[in-house]
Amino acid sequence: MKKEFKVIADLLPKNVRVLDVGCGDGSLMNLLIDEKNIEARGLELREENVKKCIYKGLSVIEGNAETELHQFPDQSFDFVVLSQTLQAFYNPEKVLKDLLRIGKSVIISIPNFGYWKVRTKLLFFGKMPVTKTLPNTWYNTPNLHMCTIKDLFDFCLEKNIKINKVIGVNEDNTSEIKKSNLEMKNLFSKLGIFLLG
Repeated sequence: MKKEFKVIADLLPKNVRVLDVGCGDGSLMNLLIDEKNIEARGLELREENVKKCIYKGLSVIEGNAETELHQFPDQSFDFVVLSQTLQAFYNPEKVLKDLLRIGKSVIISIPNFGYWKVRTKLLFFGKMPVTKTLPNTWYNTPNLHMCTIKDLFDFCLEKNIKINKVIGVNEDNTSEIKKSNLEMKNLFSKLGIFLLG
């Protein structure tokens, strides 16, 4: 996650307002505040994570992003960040619409189910893969929608969502993904990070 958070921080300018949806223990918010002087707010489902954030002095509210994003006014943040959570929502399209309404720009990261190791494990072993980025088994995974970088790329094009930048992350390497190299980067990136407008 450290590499993912670094990439997200690099996408953000200094001194902006950011809503971190599904902020977990506040690690990304801390990074953004410390490195970019960002005014960060969080929304988190799990009470124990909310307590960790509050203990760190972070501004976080407890709530379910799937049902409570409607409470945020239009364009109330410069950026909204959703880190590795989109695939866990029952209705990811509705959540994405809300994020785009709330923020002037949106940064979304997803675990890439199109990564070559995931494909290989399914092909050769006939079982849902367990990897570092997908550590759960089929029966206890929070992931409801198996999504690849290519899937989200195509979805954004289909829904006329502006893609400003896509970055593939693999181990310590990052690379920009464009339509011309989408197939290859989809195969070799563990994680996709999208900057949407």
